[in-house]
This record gives sequence, structure tokens and C-alpha cells, in this order.
Amino acid sequence: MTQQLINALSLGSIYALLALGLAVVFSVLGLLNFAYGEIVTVTSYGVVLCVAAGAPLFLAVVVGFTLGALTSLVTEAVAFRPMRRAPAYAVVFSSFAVAVIIQATIRNVISPRPQGIAVPAWLDRVLSLGTIRVPVLSLITIAIAAVAMVALSALLQRSRHGIAMQAAAQDFQATRLMGAKAGNLIRLAFLISGVLAAVAGLLWVMRVGSATPGMGFTPLLQAFVAVVLGGLGNLRGAVAGGFALAFLEVSLQVFLPNSLVPFVQAITLTLIIVLLYFRPHGFGRRVEGRLA
Repeated sequence: MTQQLINALSLGSIYALLALGLAVVFSVLGLLNFAYGEIVTVTSYGVVLCVAAGAPLFLAVVVGFTLGALTSLVTEAVAFRPMRRAPAYAVVFSSFAVAVIIQATIRNVISPRPQGIAVPAWLDRVLSLGTIRVPVLSLITIAIAAVAMVALSALLQRSRHGIAMQAAAQDFQATRLMGAKAGNLIRLAFLISGVLAAVAGLLWVMRVGSATPGMGFTPLLQAFVAVVLGGLGNLRGAVAGGFALAFLEVSLQVFLPNSLVPFVQAITLTLIIVLLYFRPHGFGRRVEGRLA
């Protein structure tokens, strides 16, 4: 049971980071970034290609992280900023278009086939604590996610821009009237979102061991489900939703018969649909955002 708890915490840490990044943008704009999964994809390819070229893992991680954060900022510049005064459906379509363009570019420029990564041996190690076997990568995942979430909390609670973002999530127009620049807040939201997705992408590619052009769909789906579970725009709820989703998935894998294990994701989504029928806003109150 302790082994499965660690697995759930590790997976939940990645889901929580992904959900936080998606929720940060929604809390300010009131819209979901459907190119969000491609940040994970670009980050993963940055790491994989650098390692394949013989670069040290540390340099590959820096390159992947930087590319992921830049992808988020570019998405804001080309898909959201020109559409500030457009209907919401046009902005959503625009972000979908960015996702398709990134996927098509990777398929045609790099390869449509999976690109594997040689994970260092020390990351594959398993620590034995009595009868419990703990993968080193799981411990690193939990630790990195904890540091990232604490850092984000400190940024939002103690910095002027972070406080302005929280105020914007509650009432964007009032925040603008108080002197906050809408463009700066939106860019900051996308930067934070990109950083969180890049961190999650680094952990994700180390976990799965390869990168594919369409790999961003699953992180986007899991982040979206976690955000809905936690209440759209509710940052604490997004973290809770990420961990709840992971614990549900791991529990189903443990307790379901082997014949049903391949259907874990489908069963998970079915249970969440039932939950949302009774609690439409998930665990928390939905926070309204709006496009500025």
C-alpha cells in the first residue's frame, strides 16, 4: 500500500503542476489554452534531441525548459494577443491551430516516430527501504513538484505582480482601473504557465522515456480534468484535482481485475462525469476570468 501511495504522489505531482499551469491562464483570461499540451511536447523534444546529440543531461534539461517557457510566450503572442477583442470561440480555435501547427512541424521536420531518451542509470535506480521499493525518479518528481509549487505560492503571495494576478482573477476590470497593465499580467500568466508545463514536461519525458509528436494530448487532457475537478480558475483546487485524479487512477490499477486495467482511463473519466453531475463546479467554487 505504501508503494502505491508513493506512485500516486509522484503521478499526482506531475498532474498538479500541469493543472496549475492551465488554471493560471484561465484565472486571468477565462479561457483555456488548448496548445498547452504542446509545451510538454516541445520541452520533451528539446531534452531528447539534446541528449541524442551528446549534450550533458543538465544542459538538455536547461534547453528543454527554456524552449517550453518560450513556447508558452509565443502562443500568447500569436494565438491570444491578436484575439483580445475577438469572440471566445475564435481564441479557442486559434490555440487549437497553434497545437496542430506544432505537431505538424515536429512530424515533418523531425520525425513522426517516437524518439527515445537514454535515461541516466541513477534515475532508474530503486531504493529499498525495508519491504518498500522506492524509485529514485519518483522521489525526485515529488521533490521538484513541491519546490515548484512552494515557489509559485511565494510569487503569488509576496510579489507585486503575483498579488496583481490574484486580484485580476477575482475582478480583472477593477485590477486594471487600479493601474495594473492587462498585457503584462497576461504575459506573466503565460510565462508562469509555461514554466510549470516545462517542469512537468521534463518529469513526464523522464517517466515515459520517449517523445512523440502527439504526446501533448494526454497531459492536456489530465490537466483539464484536474482543473475541472478543482473548480475552473481555482489554483488550490487545481492542485487538489491533480492529486485526486492520480490517486483515483492508481487505486483503480491496484483494485481492478487485470482484464479491466486497460480501461482505467475510461473508467476514471466516467467516475468524474458522475461526480460532476452532482458537483458541477468540482471541489471548489469556479473563479470567473475574462479576456482583456
